[in-house]
Amino acid sequence: ASGWGRVGHPTHGQAGTDPLVFSCPPAVTSPCKILKCNSEFWAATSGSHHLGAEEAPEFCTALRAYAHCTRRTARTCRGDLAYHSAVHGIDDLMVQHNCSKDGPTSQPRLRTLPPGDSQERSDSPEICHYEKSFHKHSAAPNYTHCGLFGDPHLRTFTDTFQTCKVQGAWPLIDNNYLNVQVTNTPVLPGSSATATSKLTIIFKSFQECVDQKVYQAEMDELPAAFVDGSKNGGDKHGANSLKITEKVSGQHIEIQAKYIGTTIVVRQVGRYLTFAVRMPEEVVNAVEDRDSQGLYLCLRGCPANQQIDFQTIRSAQATEGRARRKGPSLPAPPEAFTYETATAKCREKLPVEDLYFQSCVFDLLTTGDVNFMLAAYYAFEDVKMLHSNKDKLHLYERTRVLTPGNTAPMGTHPTLWVALLCLCWLCLL
Repeated sequence: ASGWGRVGHPTHGQAGTDPLVFSCPPAVTSPCKILKCNSEFWAATSGSHHLGAEEAPEFCTALRAYAHCTRRTARTCRGDLAYHSAVHGIDDLMVQHNCSKDGPTSQPRLRTLPPGDSQERSDSPEICHYEKSFHKHSAAPNYTHCGLFGDPHLRTFTDTFQTCKVQGAWPLIDNNYLNVQVTNTPVLPGSSATATSKLTIIFKSFQECVDQKVYQAEMDELPAAFVDGSKNGGDKHGANSLKITEKVSGQHIEIQAKYIGTTIVVRQVGRYLTFAVRMPEEVVNAVEDRDSQGLYLCLRGCPANQQIDFQTIRSAQATEGRARRKGPSLPAPPEAFTYETATAKCREKLPVEDLYFQSCVFDLLTTGDVNFMLAAYYAFEDVKMLHSNKDKLHLYERTRVLTPGNTAPMGTHPTLWVALLCLCWLCLL
């Protein structure tokens, strides 16, 4: 039997092809709408994948509507793998359930929701639990992680690690289910070092599960509720599939969005915020038109002109000379760290000299604020909790030759630290 992913993507199917699919050339101006077709079919059939005889006609009606939707968007989806997978899966399911290709295509109505106080209900429908909505024969979902912390340092969904400037407001995540935006402000006057001072998360209204909810955190204000005062998804039957839990008052909250299989961790460390998320690949890539989508840091990384690449710093002596000449005009950090004291401090919490350790040293040298050491430590703790591949917890320099399993020697080449120290000076110039 074919397995179907939660957002309606068929996981495999027989290689049959509808002749109508390729009858027209692709249109340049209209985006492929296969995700809309997928979600409409999934919404119409959720909870009915163990079909009795009386349910088969309703399922066939939804399947014919699905096929009709794919035909309408065929012109703009010619090169889309999700589209071709859907077409093959439809043919397979037509055969499995003895559905005729001719017949009604009106969408069945969604189940009527019982009344009651959603704050107390725990019997959310299956549609509101991402993992439960998978068929038992389907492949388990693949989860990805993204994190932002410190000065700021970004780990993308593809495990790329970047240090960025990105001052002002920037989108971290932007898909069909939620938007996340961060605002980064200068840490010290006259310095290019920035950190996250504001975070906004918008959970979009979804089926019978949740109403639209907005969460917002700022410096010295980490609430344990959405902006409307609620702690779950609202008045819908599956409202408890979205919940906020306060782990440490004013310092650590966790948001569980079970209807999209997503966990978000927000912390305040010192004056600034950190962000970490665990999200299924299917949800990460759920966008109507990915090619025309705007910048999205967790997926695309920081723009090249916003990235700080300390591998490009070659002349330590020249940089140190400039720093000495301009030294008196540099803003004074809260605490002066030397390279030796910064590395010693970071080793207290981060014994493995990976990119989290290097970020810690970088931040202590640029800001003098010991809270940035804690931000790097908690960011790595969140990775350990949220990342699905335990062999990829530590990240090292991309230019370094890694041993199997993404491991690297404990020692770090001294020229790397010279370059890092030079970069710290540059940020303060």
